[in-house]
Amino acid sequence: MPVAELVYPPVIGFARTVFAGLGLRFDITGVENIPRTGGAVLASNHVGYLDFTFVGLTARPIKRLVRFMAKEAVFRHKVSGPLMRGMKHIPVDRSAGGASYAAAVQALKDGELVGVFPEATISRSFELKAFKTGAARMAAEAGVPVLPVIVWGSQRLMTKGRPRDFHRGKAISIAIGEPMTVSGDAEADTAELKARMGELLGKVQANYPQRPSGPADEWWLPARLGGSAPTLEQADELDKADRER
Repeated sequence: MPVAELVYPPVIGFARTVFAGLGLRFDITGVENIPRTGGAVLASNHVGYLDFTFVGLTARPIKRLVRFMAKEAVFRHKVSGPLMRGMKHIPVDRSAGGASYAAAVQALKDGELVGVFPEATISRSFELKAFKTGAARMAAEAGVPVLPVIVWGSQRLMTKGRPRDFHRGKAISIAIGEPMTVSGDAEADTAELKARMGELLGKVQANYPQRPSGPADEWWLPARLGGSAPTLEQADELDKADRER
């Protein structure tokens, strides 16, 4: 076993123990769409801080690991940094994005699964924000497919602008869509990816087994579904205010 893989499996084991202690109820569908060998981009929506952990769990049934692209600051942290490097995740330095992109493409060519969040940041509206084209461009350059992934329910534990809530028994739904072969037209491919993810998000939301317990608990539902989450436009204004601060 490679030295790096001495780090990743125990971390996953610890996470699964924590999730079991929280009584999380997982519903994971579409695992059969993840290739058993070879590279692929797993492109996920982003609604909570634990999304990468949950998306990473989807590859465990086929004994594969997902290398996520994450903010470079996480790699500088004295606790998370050694773990992130040991798990071969890919640091993203926004001031020098070319190196991060090249590292991700090389990982894909080496047969790795690379996890990305095309929205780049958590969506406060819990709707799909505007997508960056990186996922489609990486897949085209490496000659690998893109898999649309949706995670739902994670916002109820930890998300932007809300207190943490680790009460037991929350449902976490994750769906992996069919592999998408990119054309090489990054804009068109990204639009197609977003459309597929939007359709998959709607299905996951419709089948989610839990509902808000009352008006005060409607914050995690999008306004489109009758919840009190901000709209996309309102969320953009909140993000803009954060950047200005």
